[in-house]
Amino acid sequence: MRIALIQSNPLVGDLRGNTAALLSDACQAAAAGAQLALAPELALWGYPPRDLLLQQDLVALQDQQLDHLAASLPPELALLLGVVERQPRAMYNALALVHEQQWKVVARKRLLPSYDVFDERRYFTAGQEPGLLELKLQGQPPVRLGLSLCEDLWVDEAITGQPQPSCDPIAALVPLHPQLLINLSASPYAQGKSRRRQQLAAAAASRLGCPVVYVNQVGGNDELIFDGSSFVVNTSGSRCCQLPCAERSVALWNTREPLSQALDDLSPEAEIWRMLVLGVQDYASKCGFRSALLGLSGGIDSALVAAVAAAALGAQQVRALLLPSPYSSTGSIDDAQALAERLQLRTTTVPIAALMGIYDASLTPALGVVPAGVTAENLQSRIRGTLLMAVANAEGQLLLATGNKSELAVGYCTLYGDMNGGLAVIGDLYKTEVYGLARWLDSPAAAEERRRCGLPAEGPLIGDAIREKPPSAELRPDQRDSDSLPDYPALDRLLRSLIEEHAGPAQLIAAGEDPQTVEQIWRLLKRSEFKRRQAAPVLKLSEQAFGSGWRMPIAAGTGITAAKSPR
Repeated sequence: MRIALIQSNPLVGDLRGNTAALLSDACQAAAAGAQLALAPELALWGYPPRDLLLQQDLVALQDQQLDHLAASLPPELALLLGVVERQPRAMYNALALVHEQQWKVVARKRLLPSYDVFDERRYFTAGQEPGLLELKLQGQPPVRLGLSLCEDLWVDEAITGQPQPSCDPIAALVPLHPQLLINLSASPYAQGKSRRRQQLAAAAASRLGCPVVYVNQVGGNDELIFDGSSFVVNTSGSRCCQLPCAERSVALWNTREPLSQALDDLSPEAEIWRMLVLGVQDYASKCGFRSALLGLSGGIDSALVAAVAAAALGAQQVRALLLPSPYSSTGSIDDAQALAERLQLRTTTVPIAALMGIYDASLTPALGVVPAGVTAENLQSRIRGTLLMAVANAEGQLLLATGNKSELAVGYCTLYGDMNGGLAVIGDLYKTEVYGLARWLDSPAAAEERRRCGLPAEGPLIGDAIREKPPSAELRPDQRDSDSLPDYPALDRLLRSLIEEHAGPAQLIAAGEDPQTVEQIWRLLKRSEFKRRQAAPVLKLSEQAFGSGWRMPIAAGTGITAAKSPR
C-alpha cells in the first residue's frame, strides 16, 4: 500500500481554508500514486481550537466541509483525518474515514490530555473502544488498521515520565492484531520531545508487531509551535520514513519498501532556531501582520530576536528603533548599529534624554522630589515602550518583546516598558540558552540554517562584541545585571529546578544551594506572577513555559517572607 503522510499547517478555526488546503494536498498525494492519505488530529480545525469548539455553527460547518471533501476527493484515494464528532450529549475528538464519496467516524480518542497547555476534558468525552478499521481499497487485500490519536500513544511511563494512564489504548489493540498502527497527532514542540515520540512509537511497534505511522501538525498557533517531524517506524523500531521539521510536507511511504531514506536529525540548536523562526513567521501571518518592529539595545537578547525576525519575515520587513539614554554606552549603540547593518535592517535612532527630563519635571510636583532609583529606571523603560508602541501602531507592525525566561521568572523586566509587545519571542529561553543559541548562530555549524532562512551564511551575525559584554539593562551608571541577581549560570540552574522540576526551596537548600540565594529567587519568582500574567504570548519551547500551561495564582503566599518586587 502506498500511504501519503500529510503534514499540514492549519489556521485555527478556518474550516473552509483548511479544507481547501487539505484537498489540494490529497490531490497531490493521489497524483503521486497514494492509495491512503493521513492528515493530523483535528485537521480541519487546527489545534488547539479551544472554545471555538463550543460554537455549534462551526461544528456544523465542519460536517459540511467533510461532505465537500467526500464529494471532491479523487476516487482512488481514501483519507483518514482527525475530526470533531458531535453527539446529543457528548462531543468526541475522533478520527474519520473519507472514502467512496462518504465519510464516517471510525475511532474516538481515548486519552484526553488535561495538563500543561492541554484542556481536552473541558470539551470532549473519552472514547471507550479500541480503534480498529478493516480497510478495503481497490486492488488491495483488506488491511487491519489500528487507529489512535496523539495522547493515545503516550502510555509508556518509562518514556513519558508521567504516571501510567487509566487505560492503555495500545494494550487494547494487541489482541486485535492490527497490521499497521496509525497515530494522528497535534503535538506541540518541546525540547527533546521528537525523540520521545519516536521511542513511544517504537515501543508500540514492538508490542503490536507492526509498523507505526505518526503524522503530526506543523506550524505556529499562538504560543504553541508544532514541529511536524512526522515519521514511520518499522517493527524493529527503526525509522523508515521521516518528514522534515518545521515545514509543510506531503511524503509517500510504500509499505513494501521499509528501508526508505530518512532525513538526518537536526542539532538541538538548529531545532530551537527553526521553532523560533516558524513561531514568529506564523504568529505574524496568521494574525495579519506583514512586518515587525523591535527595540535594538546592543544587548544579546534583542540581537537574537532581531536575527529571528529577519529570518522569519525577511530583513526588509523588520524595523529596529535605537533608543539610547544618557546611560547607554557608546559600545552598545555601536554594537546595535553594526548588528543592524549585518542583518540589513532599517533603523531609526530616537534618543530619550529629552523625554526623561520632561517626565522628571512633570512628576516632581506629584512626588515632591525628582524621580530616582527604580522609579527613574522604570520610566526609561516605559518611555521606550511608549515610543515603540506608537511606531508599531502608526505603521501596523507586530512589536516583538525581547525579554528572556530568566528575566520573566524573577521580574527583572518592566510592565508597560520592555515587556510591551505582541509576541515574546525568547520568553521561554533562559539567559544562558540565549547565549548558547547566539554562539551556535555565529558558528560554521549554523551556516546551512542561515542560508535556508535567507540570512548571510558567512561571518558572524550576533558578533563577539555583543556575545561577550557583561549583561546590563543600562538604566543607571555602570549597572550590571549581577548587581541585582546571581550570575546567570547559577540563577538559571535554580530556576530550572523551581520551574521545570517544581522543586521547593527546602529541596534546593538540602541539595547544597545557598539558602539566602534560594530564598531570594523563590521570593522573586512568586512575587512576579502579576507581571507574567500581563506579558505578551511566549513562544513555547520547553516542557514548562510561562503562558497557558503555567497556572499560578497572583495573590498567594510564597512560604517565605514577602519582599517588594524590584520593578
